[in-house]
Amino acid sequence: MKRLPNITEEMWSSINPENRKIVEEFIRESTSLSTDTLKQYESALKIFYYWVKENASDKVFYEIKPKDYLLYQNFLIRYGLSSSAVKIKRSSISSLNGYVEIYYSDEFPEFRNFVNKKIPAPETNFVNEKKPLDLDEYKNLCNELEKIEKWQELAYLKCSFSSGARRGEVRQFLKEIAKEEPKIIGNTKIYSTGDIRCKGKGKTGKIRKLQIGEDAMNSIKKWLEIRGDDDCKYLFISKSKEGINQIAPERFNSWCSTTFEKIVGRRIHPHLFRESRATSMVVEQGKDIKIAQKLLGHNSSLTTEIYVVRDDKDDSDEAFT
Repeated sequence: MKRLPNITEEMWSSINPENRKIVEEFIRESTSLSTDTLKQYESALKIFYYWVKENASDKVFYEIKPKDYLLYQNFLIRYGLSSSAVKIKRSSISSLNGYVEIYYSDEFPEFRNFVNKKIPAPETNFVNEKKPLDLDEYKNLCNELEKIEKWQELAYLKCSFSSGARRGEVRQFLKEIAKEEPKIIGNTKIYSTGDIRCKGKGKTGKIRKLQIGEDAMNSIKKWLEIRGDDDCKYLFISKSKEGINQIAPERFNSWCSTTFEKIVGRRIHPHLFRESRATSMVVEQGKDIKIAQKLLGHNSSLTTEIYVVRDDKDDSDEAFT
């Protein structure tokens, strides 16, 4: 799938000033959206209003009609964007329109959200089959990473799988976790992270302490031993001419698509470890779905159920027995 180029500052400064003003105000004042969502929305809105400049006479936002948006959405589809990418751009524009409807009703009483149901969202493109790592695949991946001495990658894998954390959450792990005293339950040692900003409403999201097991902690300590002393407080890092810094989230994707995929022999991505952890707990270990829900931090076990991949291809046989 293609991606649209980003709008440069020079390009952005060339569009209708009123459009720039309302977009920048919306991004600044939208406290209910996470930081990551705001970044996506800001990029999407800049792309849309630059398209308006180039293809719809640089209309001011309150003059844009549903037909203009239809032409824009069709442009995105013809360009080759995925259905999910188109829907994100659609959502950003619709949210901005909703902001105008609520907070500028006195100034623009006739304004209506021009992204409406009469313009259907694009049909979902092909979605890759959800196939979590089973425990044998996970253990083999860990063993192979150890053989080739990819210590940071191994620590990342084990932390992701053990905690069930998202990519952006694992990125926040601090190296101080290696000094934490474990909570001991029976023969099991459990370690807690510091406060992690997890997915949730608002710029602060949901603040949680995540948990990892002893195996993940052992890999953390090995990675820190190899890494040596430095001033960066984060566990996962990248090195450049500028020094040592917190790792970029895209680096995790790179590890998955290069090193991990070569070992496993199929598509691997960071979110797969979260799905694999949930499936392993519920399907392979037989734990209650609510235990997986608590680990993953979902408000409802129905959300957790989406992450659990069950082999139910033969369930219909029971109708004949």
